[in-house]
Amino acid sequence: MQLTENSRVALKLVGLAAGMLCFALFVMPPLYDAFCEITGLNGKTGEKYEAVPAAVDTGRLVKVQFVASNNENMPWGFKPSVTTMKVHPGEAMDTVFLAHNPTRRDMVGQAIPSLVPFETAQYFHKTECFCFNQQTLKAGESAELPLRFIVDPDLPRGVNTITLSYTLFDVTERVKPESTSASAPRAGARIADNLNNKNTDSEREG
Repeated sequence: MQLTENSRVALKLVGLAAGMLCFALFVMPPLYDAFCEITGLNGKTGEKYEAVPAAVDTGRLVKVQFVASNNENMPWGFKPSVTTMKVHPGEAMDTVFLAHNPTRRDMVGQAIPSLVPFETAQYFHKTECFCFNQQTLKAGESAELPLRFIVDPDLPRGVNTITLSYTLFDVTERVKPESTSASAPRAGARIADNLNNKNTDSEREG
């Protein structure tokens, strides 16, 4: 039996949806792990940009758009306080993103940034960013996450809009093993001390 055009389109859409679901469930988490392993930043997403004196181009305005999204299974509320800013290249600008942990447990989040157009990455400088470190929120806690940035005066003239996106990951379970391993040497030290004390007592009795 031949499929109608509508049936073929429906099957393609179902296949696309299934592919996107598989990508979110099975590809994105390993990509994040690979990112941390390759960069060796252990949760940090980049180094702080050290601002240098530069003339502000007051004759030009660049629109910066802010987008926030959550990765799979991240329940936090996460959004920019403003969605658009118009900035002069060379001028330091400040804004904040808003985060809220609605759960009944303490959680750790990590934001991963991306820029569009991609070639603007070398012209968008973050001097302060919540994405540099993991963010811990207690159960029910809210926070303002600061961002300070500078659009480079050398930004190509053809670029008038930059979109900065953050994807927020739940890294709570990834952080726990590190805490456990950090405490292990102290536990071992206590065991060694106990053995030493027992040996000392035995020597005194002998």
